[in-house]
Amino acid sequence: MASSTSDSASSAVARGVDLERIARTALALIDAPSPTCSAGPAADRLAEILTDLGFTVERPVADWPASPAVVARLDSGRPGRVLQIDGHLDTVHLPFVPARMVDGIIHGSGAADMKGGVAAEVEAVSVLRDADLLPAGGVLLTAHDHHEGPWGDKRQLQALIREGYRGDGVLLPEYLADRLPVAGRGLAIFSIRVWRDGEPMHEVLGPAGIPDVLATGADLVTRFRELNRGLVALRVEHAGSDSIFLGQLQCGEIYNQWPTECRLAGTRRWTAPGRGEEVQAEFARILAEVARVSGTHIDSEFTQYADAFALDPADPLAEAFQQAHESVTGHRLPAGGKPFVDDGSGFAEQAGIPSVTHGPAATGAHSLHEAVPVAELARVARVYALTAVAYCAGADQGRSR
Repeated sequence: MASSTSDSASSAVARGVDLERIARTALALIDAPSPTCSAGPAADRLAEILTDLGFTVERPVADWPASPAVVARLDSGRPGRVLQIDGHLDTVHLPFVPARMVDGIIHGSGAADMKGGVAAEVEAVSVLRDADLLPAGGVLLTAHDHHEGPWGDKRQLQALIREGYRGDGVLLPEYLADRLPVAGRGLAIFSIRVWRDGEPMHEVLGPAGIPDVLATGADLVTRFRELNRGLVALRVEHAGSDSIFLGQLQCGEIYNQWPTECRLAGTRRWTAPGRGEEVQAEFARILAEVARVSGTHIDSEFTQYADAFALDPADPLAEAFQQAHESVTGHRLPAGGKPFVDDGSGFAEQAGIPSVTHGPAATGAHSLHEAVPVAELARVARVYALTAVAYCAGADQGRSR
């Protein structure tokens, strides 16, 4: 183990992490319903928890007055890097499942994604403060709404970064525990409306040459399928391949009627940072060509949620994280891909800082069956605390604050 993650710090963190406290924090956050764009109750609950623990809490509005963000700081009083630990408090729009704990496993809405991870953040910062382990620099804890798409549009995190709530590197406790993600794909969500003039009519009454919106929708399915076949053949190490995916096609009111519109929706993902505008232009060209050939009108929305992501495994944050993980578990993690889109892309693009996504080995994200073992939350808290010890003691003095 490198000297920056000392045996004494490891022992102090192991002693300091309190499973009962982590569980209380996670259960309290889960029991505050917080669908995306309505995370105010969970943000208020987190602010209360941090205040009760003795932290000074800031509540920046950050472009979303309905759910002001939550910010807490730990400052060593000595020059050094600032490690940001960031989590989202909103959950996907599914029926609310109250919190419960059974046999050491916490269940409920957001247990996996990512109120359990936020509880681990709080525990890590509490242990660092209580044991006076931070050698230099500081830790910045931030939590916000507006993460989950398509309901949210990342506006609150973007506003926080614009307003200066950013560190020199950031940890994100998403439910990914088996690798160091060094690459990830960008994401756009699109919707398409194919339509024609006129009213719906019986199949036998349709005039010759009537624009066929259903056939046009089917043509788009075929074209996207062919495009995807070429995209997936070109793989990039760790990131995988570009893709275009259709998950919805809706058309017609009844089986023997000429419909007036057809709707499609799906995703477009890409592996190379900076290619968002290029893939959007390609998408627009396909729609324009199909509209011209079919005689239909085609409207669309193409919303870019995140650019592609890359992390240098030799970055000081990645190295500090690997030291901490090895100290806690006995091994380093292999480099790998990030299968989902998280806020790491936003931090890289807007703040220009590296991010490490690592959280509990949780299950059931984006479902009614989210679950996370308390032992996993404790493990993450230990890794995060020791990452801060190693990273904040780095040679450079970080950003001026």
